[in-house]
Amino acid sequence: MQALSIWPLKFGLLVGSRLEFELDCSCYVVSPKTRKRQYFVEQACFGSISSFLLVSSNRKFEGLAINPSTKVLFLCEPKKSLSGSSVGVGWATEQRELGEEVSREDSSSVTASDSDHSKSQAVTGGEKTNARVDVRELAYSLRAAKTADDVDVVLKEKGELPLQVYCAMIRGFGKDKRLKPAMAVVDWLKRKKIESGGLIGPNLFIYNSLLGAMKESRGFGETEKILSDMEEEGIVPNIVTYNTLMVIYMEEGEFHKALGILDLVKEKGFEPSPVTYSTALLVYRRLEDGMGALEFFAELREKYSKREIGNDADYDWEFEFVKLENFIGRICYQVMRRWLVKDENLTTKMLKLLNAMDNAGLKPSREEHERLIWACTREEHYVVGKELYKRIRERFPEISLSVCNHLIWLMGKAKKWWAALEIYEDLLDQGPEPNNLSYELVVSHFNILLSAASRRGIWRWGVRLLNKMEDKGLKPQSRHWNAVLVACSKASETAAAIQIFKAMVENGEKPTVISYGALLSALEKGKLYDEAFRVWNHMIKVGIEPNVHAYTIMASVLTGQQKFNLLDTLLKEMSSKGIEPSVVTYNAIISGCARNELSGVAYEWFHRMRGENVEPNEITYEMLIEALANDAKPRLAYELHLKAQNEGLKLSSKPYDAVVKSAESYGATIDLNLLGPRPVTPKKEKRA
Repeated sequence: MQALSIWPLKFGLLVGSRLEFELDCSCYVVSPKTRKRQYFVEQACFGSISSFLLVSSNRKFEGLAINPSTKVLFLCEPKKSLSGSSVGVGWATEQRELGEEVSREDSSSVTASDSDHSKSQAVTGGEKTNARVDVRELAYSLRAAKTADDVDVVLKEKGELPLQVYCAMIRGFGKDKRLKPAMAVVDWLKRKKIESGGLIGPNLFIYNSLLGAMKESRGFGETEKILSDMEEEGIVPNIVTYNTLMVIYMEEGEFHKALGILDLVKEKGFEPSPVTYSTALLVYRRLEDGMGALEFFAELREKYSKREIGNDADYDWEFEFVKLENFIGRICYQVMRRWLVKDENLTTKMLKLLNAMDNAGLKPSREEHERLIWACTREEHYVVGKELYKRIRERFPEISLSVCNHLIWLMGKAKKWWAALEIYEDLLDQGPEPNNLSYELVVSHFNILLSAASRRGIWRWGVRLLNKMEDKGLKPQSRHWNAVLVACSKASETAAAIQIFKAMVENGEKPTVISYGALLSALEKGKLYDEAFRVWNHMIKVGIEPNVHAYTIMASVLTGQQKFNLLDTLLKEMSSKGIEPSVVTYNAIISGCARNELSGVAYEWFHRMRGENVEPNEITYEMLIEALANDAKPRLAYELHLKAQNEGLKLSSKPYDAVVKSAESYGATIDLNLLGPRPVTPKKEKRA
């Protein structure tokens, strides 16, 4: 075999430093005796927008063979960057970047010009010399071809062209999503094989190019036909063929068939390449089977450690395996992201996959952890978010404040307010320093908690929340104090309400009408009527206008004191200020009369209420009926019950039982049939 040094020097290339210069080259050396082609470098690249295929003038092509006097055909071109407009065109390109199945090709042309581009030595036909082949122009003239006859019309006058030209055109047609002209060119080459006695015809590289074109154009329907043609032509597939088939089956959704290619490769005696393994991992990604991908990689790593694989000198396996390890990490990350956007709850699977990654020694970056946290948006995701947050805190020195804020929001959405508070506490203790959004999010959670305490009357819980806010530097505002005051009022905790009100003032918060209303209500329930008057007068003195709620509470206070003259004055004052007494106001008065066993007065207020065009509700009737029944007035209570029924109101069982019991006790005659069946009191819902 003759030395190859002159050609690389002439082109300014170093064949052995493909990674450094990002070159892919093909060399063919033809023995004078055997005239057999020897393939040294797997990948060949052609193509830039303005380049041509140039071959030394004293050559004659026989297939891909060169006459003995020339010895070498050397074709190469530097690759552009991944962000450039083109990458190499070739018949044996394989995926070098993870996440892409096969490298992209440019269909424009083929080049082998000098490095200084100052000279062009070229002939491409057997008899023609100094001729150039513009592959782009040639491919453009064949873009509408559908049959071998259409191709023959264009190519019959071109003479013999190197098979590299056909490979480049076929790849280009695939990139342009034109599979029919690519198929037509191959059919035409099959015809030429018969006509030339086998000198020109499709070979393995042509069929690999066609499969690549099929993959690019996604015209998968012809796959089996191409494989059948290869078998008929006696062409044995190589590893590039199988890699391309794996991608095709994956794109077709035949995932298990794609994975089956691995067994077929081993069965045929080939050593899977890094591309083979990365494509298999990509199949698991499409299956969204993170555990399957992880198990596949674990088995692969074990075989690599035992040197059962990775013995192919054509690849830097140490470097390639690092890429595979990075790839499996990204696959697991992508699968988890897909799980998080699905409608079904897959949090358990995610936690299992995270643990499996730990066991496999895979350590996702902080950025990947944080991107997964951002994908946690539904209530059930709080478990995953909390786990990812814990991992970041344990494994990395920093965490993004925006991610922490997102988690505080997520925990609140899932009603895990204490977990949200813990994250805020971590911000205070470990950093990063919380910002206004952090503050507002936590305060909003306190609002929810305090509102819950207010609704349920859980005053002690409310007090603890206020203390917690102050401990963490969150100054309670009026609405927070008011929530606790309302909780104390509902729980009839008069003493606690007084203390909260005083603490509110001492902390510099100005009480609102809600604050005074809650305190008045607590004092009224504790029958501290004199204190209630003092609070009322103070409220008026500081210029806070009472609302209907405050007036209603004072009406109840005056009723409790049986100061009905002052009550009349209060109601007139309400009307003068444009505040009309509501049904709640009258219910408070009637309820106060009932508690003081003043059923007759309660009945008078009932009629006054009707006279003011305020319609009574179920509560009005129930309180009045019970008061009358307990005051030995069963007949009147009975008539009111019938009246309420006629008005379409649904009363509870308490007034029904009171009427029946009073009638029995005082010997009143009533028709129970008119009252109907005893109402069924619905069970109270259990508090969460």
